[in-house]
Amino acid sequence: MLARIYNYRSCAPDLATSGQPDENELAAIAAAGYALVINLGLHDAEYALADEAGSVRALGMDYVHVPVAFAAPAPQDLRRYFEVMDAHPGRRIWVHCAANKRASVFVGLWLHLHRGLPLDAAFAVQRDIWQPDATWARFMVDALAAAPD
Repeated sequence: MLARIYNYRSCAPDLATSGQPDENELAAIAAAGYALVINLGLHDAEYALADEAGSVRALGMDYVHVPVAFAAPAPQDLRRYFEVMDAHPGRRIWVHCAANKRASVFVGLWLHLHRGLPLDAAFAVQRDIWQPDATWARFMVDALAAAPD
């Protein structure tokens, strides 16, 4: 069932990304042992579920919403995402947005900056899904440049 979720990708044994899952797919995510769902999409978007937080919690998982405007990703969005990821070590985490574009970039940055994966490996999922536009390319460059050595 996981493989049918739009743009699903496994990034590590404890980390997966995708586009927006539906209610049945959320149940499959829970059944696969994921403990936390992080949604980088917007709640008021046409693709959003009516009550994703409630659905996720009813399935026994935790839910965190870190809304990222696709046209204007911001450094504070990335900082908040890193805080959430770092607050849940050892848990299986599912990160999604509408189409796994935001999620693939945020996960790539986290894998490189927090887990030390080489850039090529950290961004393999992102490259498989999409080529960032100028806004997202600049966001990625700035995030990497701002990282402490």
